[in-house]
Amino acid sequence: MKLWVLRHGEAELRANSDAERRLTAQGREQVLRSALHLQGQPLQAILASPYVRAQQTAALVHGTSNLAPPVTTVDWLTPDSDAQHVIAMLEKLELEEVLLVSHQPLVGILVALLEQGHRQQPAPLGTASLAELEGDWPLPGLMTLKALHHS
Repeated sequence: MKLWVLRHGEAELRANSDAERRLTAQGREQVLRSALHLQGQPLQAILASPYVRAQQTAALVHGTSNLAPPVTTVDWLTPDSDAQHVIAMLEKLELEEVLLVSHQPLVGILVALLEQGHRQQPAPLGTASLAELEGDWPLPGLMTLKALHHS
């Protein structure tokens, strides 16, 4: 399995709620740079948090590839979602090439858990950072971090 984990691009500091924060112009540019690393990848799914900035990020990635599948919104990719629950949901999907678009602290914890098997040292994913993990199963400690791209 190849799993890509993308943190949303830079977002506005203020909005009516955290979920409503939109990408800034710089955030959109960051995402487009990160999306270059996904070109040519045979993604089977793009799963995104319902938060506006993650939806915008996923839409930008989708728009850069003619082959990308449509974006699917899932409620288990919000900032405070449980990384173990995300792993359980990934197992159920039984897909080989997946892109997750989400937020800190979830993305850092998820990458660390999949690679190291624990949450003590979350991966340093800044805005629009893209982690590429590979392994037979999406289970704690069983995936290898192949690359970490920062925009």
